[in-house]
Amino acid sequence: MSQDLEPIVRIRELKRDRVNFVLENVDLAFANSFRRVMMADIPTVAIDIVEVETNTSVLPDEFIAHRLGMVPLNSHNCDEGMRYTRDCTCLGWCQFCAVELSLDVACNESVTMDVTSAHLDLIGPRPGGQNWNDEADGGDELGKRDANFGLPVGKDDPTAPPILICKLRKGQAIKLRCIAKKGIAKEHAKWSPCSAVAFEYDPHNKLRHTTYWYETNARAEWPLSENAKEEEEPRDDEPYDYNAKANRFYLDVETDGSLGPQEVVMKGLQELQTKLANLILGLKPEPEIDALQGGGLSVNQQGPNGAGGLGAIPPAQTHSAAAGWSQSGGWGGSPAAPGGASAWGGAASPRAAGWGATPAQSWSSPAGGSGGASGGGATGWGGSPAAGGGAGAWGAGSGSGSGPASGWGSPSPAQMNGWNT
Repeated sequence: MSQDLEPIVRIRELKRDRVNFVLENVDLAFANSFRRVMMADIPTVAIDIVEVETNTSVLPDEFIAHRLGMVPLNSHNCDEGMRYTRDCTCLGWCQFCAVELSLDVACNESVTMDVTSAHLDLIGPRPGGQNWNDEADGGDELGKRDANFGLPVGKDDPTAPPILICKLRKGQAIKLRCIAKKGIAKEHAKWSPCSAVAFEYDPHNKLRHTTYWYETNARAEWPLSENAKEEEEPRDDEPYDYNAKANRFYLDVETDGSLGPQEVVMKGLQELQTKLANLILGLKPEPEIDALQGGGLSVNQQGPNGAGGLGAIPPAQTHSAAAGWSQSGGWGGSPAAPGGASAWGGAASPRAAGWGATPAQSWSSPAGGSGGASGGGATGWGGSPAAGGGAGAWGAGSGSGSGPASGWGSPSPAQMNGWNT
């Protein structure tokens, strides 16, 4: 029944960094794919390279670099405002594929000093600098970024507490440079825009997809969630429906601040739609793809006599003389003249069709091919010749009255136009 209804999204709560909504009339696979895409396939900006100049704190460089990588950065419109490094024309990084931040803090007092994300400053790349790319053509990514793009989330916001990086005592200092790049959470969790995504369906367990472990009473030991109020409680005498499917899903998306909840949901739908479109395009038959791309030979194109196969050659490109790979239809292509034969199962008969060829339409060609035999027709894979005077393919025995048998390494003069040329 849910397949006949339009999908419904009902927002129950929307805040600055989280959204709670109900998704109805969709399949379980779609709802779960939507959850996974929001968590792992939406691009954001995160610190990827840390160049440490001074570090006299108690934490090693690698520890600080890891903590810096997990600091969320403002990534609004990141998919259009920044390139992936692999798609950029620069040699290392530039203003189109990275942002540069610095951290330079020293403790000169006798009180422990907290080094937080608020001490990170955005410093580049600057025009004319070492990593400024002047050769990039058509680069409009910079114009699609807002003023806070690349800055730590909550910087200059008194209502948002900063993220602790390390602590310094008097005489200790830390100075480093950070390069933030674009990525997705499939590469590293630091690029995930979500801190948590709650996902639930069938809160009363009518479908029995969940098996509860309990000691005395499952209902008492496993209390129902708030989502159970959205659905009717099943009766104890209600029979189990084997054909029932889940069609209502409860999601609670909480972001880390790099992207807003509305942007996460909308970009998640766009990314899922793109993935499904690529999958559908990949499953289309080759003739349809060729028609979309404007022509070209299709893999199912047939030859003039009904023969065909992968990469069949048009009639104008075939030859009457039997030959190997380069002169016949190849992969089941049919010859143009009665005396010719193709390589992979070709024959002179109009019924020649490649892989399912009859013994007379075997791997060997009448005048060549893979150690082909002469005469009225050769059999395949070492069989005896179909007529006198013909040797079998792949080193088959000789016929009656036309000389010794010929295998791979000993072609006869009549066979010099095949593989053994």
